[in-house]
Amino acid sequence: MSRGQFPATRMRRNRMKAFSRRMFAETRLSVDDLIWPLFVIEGDDRSEAVTAMPGVMRHSIDRLVSAAGEAVRLNIPAIAIFPSIDASLKDNDGTLARDGDNLVCRAVRAVKAAHPGLGVICDVALDPFTDHGHDGILVEGEIVNDATVAVLCEQAVHQAHAGCDIIAPSDMMDGRVAAIREALDDAGHENVQIMSYAAKYASGFYGPFRDAVRAGSLAGSDGKSTYQMNPANSDEAIHEIALDLAEGADSIIVKPGLPYLDILFRAKSEFGVPCVAYQVSGEYAMILAAGAKGWIDTDRAMMESLASFKRAGADAILTYFAPKVAQMLAGETPKDQANDQAGDQAGDQAGDQAKDQANNAT
Repeated sequence: MSRGQFPATRMRRNRMKAFSRRMFAETRLSVDDLIWPLFVIEGDDRSEAVTAMPGVMRHSIDRLVSAAGEAVRLNIPAIAIFPSIDASLKDNDGTLARDGDNLVCRAVRAVKAAHPGLGVICDVALDPFTDHGHDGILVEGEIVNDATVAVLCEQAVHQAHAGCDIIAPSDMMDGRVAAIREALDDAGHENVQIMSYAAKYASGFYGPFRDAVRAGSLAGSDGKSTYQMNPANSDEAIHEIALDLAEGADSIIVKPGLPYLDILFRAKSEFGVPCVAYQVSGEYAMILAAGAKGWIDTDRAMMESLASFKRAGADAILTYFAPKVAQMLAGETPKDQANDQAGDQAGDQAGDQAKDQANNAT
């Protein structure tokens, strides 16, 4: 890159006025870049707050369908559905994941019936379904690879039968993309995409998400480090991505987002495939917490972080900020999610009080 020298060249000229800053922007964020993660729970007409993620709720299926309708209204291309399962339904093997009428599958069917054009992405992993909180089957303290992959294949096929558009294996088991691709094809779902969590790190930024899906305590001192990636490694991520692409992945996810922009950049540069960044729960929570303290401008930090994903090469971004960003991009005044959450909680409490009064009256 060759430019003239100062004073003939003044780099600030193009930055002096708003019109030229807009005109010469190298990176642009669009609503088309957004994927909105949503949490689903059992029940009817109810929502629960996720304590560590202000503004984020767990929704019963009917309310999830309403949230999906908001995504359609805002022109968000896709949502990602994550279940929060009652502890009594969990076991060591994540058996409920193999049930074609489980919470996820029922939620997918309801969303696709109401909003057929909205993309639906389903996580494939066992951690929401296991009582130990791991992504696979636990045998004598070890997550067993091949037996887990067999269950993941069944889980993926059930989700595809329900209407899921994109299967997203997040378990980090070896060989699971090829096995899932074969299972989907054999079941007649050759057009269902696989968006692989190809570079998923054993990160400290997942805590609020584990709360959201009630993933339980992790057995063993290694946590998930025996299958998720070492945060110190970069070349290993490129190897993982190459393997998943060779096995049939249509797109890949780098998770978490901001701490791994270098991995995202390498993935896009070296493979030129659709790359997705996941701005995970801890990243979301940190921005909101600092904003609530008045230490940063929440909206500026939010938009800057999303622009960094685009600059590094992301074609899409999983972010809990999706509806707020979509509103801002559309020129709408964003809803105050925290106030909405407080209102939902107040409404739930009022409803509970009314029920108690009615019960006492009888």
